[in-house]
Amino acid sequence: MEERIKSKLIFLDVDGTLTPPGGYVPPESAQRAVKRARELGHKVFLCSGRNYGMIKPLMKFGFDGGIASCGGYVYADDKVLYDCPMNEAQKSRLITLLKENGASVSIESRNQSFNDDIALKYLKQERGSHLYSMIKAVWVELGARPAEEYNGDPVYKLVIACDGRECLEPAIQALGDELNFIIHDFSEKDCVFAEVISREFNKGTGIRIITEALGYDMVDTIGFGDSSLDVDMIDVVDIGVCMANGSAYLKEQSDLICPSLEEDGIEWAFRKLGLI
Repeated sequence: MEERIKSKLIFLDVDGTLTPPGGYVPPESAQRAVKRARELGHKVFLCSGRNYGMIKPLMKFGFDGGIASCGGYVYADDKVLYDCPMNEAQKSRLITLLKENGASVSIESRNQSFNDDIALKYLKQERGSHLYSMIKAVWVELGARPAEEYNGDPVYKLVIACDGRECLEPAIQALGDELNFIIHDFSEKDCVFAEVISREFNKGTGIRIITEALGYDMVDTIGFGDSSLDVDMIDVVDIGVCMANGSAYLKEQSDLICPSLEEDGIEWAFRKLGLI
């Protein structure tokens, strides 16, 4: 067994890394790994594109805090460290431009998401497995409410499904300097899956906020991810780990590739890195 390393801050993406897309229960191997790592003095955080309401059910498995909405909402234990929704002008113009150009939109506030039903058409067509699972997760499995129930709460992120990048271009041209349009590489020619957040934050800034607040150094950080949303996380942590089921680009940027979540990848990597 490898020599133990000093106390680390470990950041785990959720969908595709800790759980299957849309899932709320990590594999037992991952639960064991997180529990043992914390017993040995490490701190483990969720680091997700999901909003706070969507990652809160996972806290029962024993985490020290989380980065929600891709860095827009950051907390450690019960203390909120960062809270940055879109401003009203950005939100209103973004939603209008996307809907005018035929995009299906999922609006994410801090605790809830609100979906139109346009994206459901993509579930009736043959899709790549990851794209299909992500659309199903956002529009079906994560407990979204109908779009007409949206009550104007502050918005941290939008998730988009549309027929092609051209549907996004008007919004990108108008707001690209202020908002980051992240187009996932598992998108298909006739079905683009994208997420939009403020350029003021990302998963990497969330990690820096927690690291500084807890008095650690960035050399004490390890991040696990699988998708385009995790690039900023992998870029800032000392050791970046990509799941075997992750994107080709993220694998290139990572220091270690571990088995997929179905193959007990989290536990394997924790052992490989001497965290347990």
